[in-house]
Amino acid sequence: MDNNIEIPQLIFDENGELIISASDSSSKNDFDFFIGKSTIRNKKLKKRLCNCDEWIEFPSTQEMYTILHGIGNIDNFLATFDGEPFEGMTVRLFNPKTKLWSIYWSDSNTGVLDKPVVGSFENKVGHFFSKDLFEKKPVIQVFRWDARDEKNPIWSQAMSDDKGKTWEWNWYMYMSKTN
Repeated sequence: MDNNIEIPQLIFDENGELIISASDSSSKNDFDFFIGKSTIRNKKLKKRLCNCDEWIEFPSTQEMYTILHGIGNIDNFLATFDGEPFEGMTVRLFNPKTKLWSIYWSDSNTGVLDKPVVGSFENKVGHFFSKDLFEKKPVIQVFRWDARDEKNPIWSQAMSDDKGKTWEWNWYMYMSKTN
């Protein structure tokens, strides 16, 4: 993990909504490094936004393929939690007009498609944001994709309960391409 990568400064409009602009280099090919199968070493914070420093580690696998003539992709995430099988699914869509990616998540526990995180890549590092609720409190979450090593990308997630002044990293996925 490289915590030296800065999270871009957040910008809000007069209504408090996030303003997200695409980088100049954003393209429908930003996630091409992730096509195929990966094995993953997960490191997940046991509890979020409560000064917890206990981490849970577990293995998983993931397979991603493109859809919609390359302006989208889907992946399946397979793991076992407490002896129970778990499946997650991500749908990523690239808007050619705005050059922004929207990333949607659902899993076998909820069956609900979460609201998207939105953003783009710059220099093989992507940041994707959304306003959300966590335990009934407003938060901003960020997903970071670090694809500088395309054979071993790192996905991470953080939350902020102070509008981006401070961030708590709560999940890291260290991926290794298997094909």
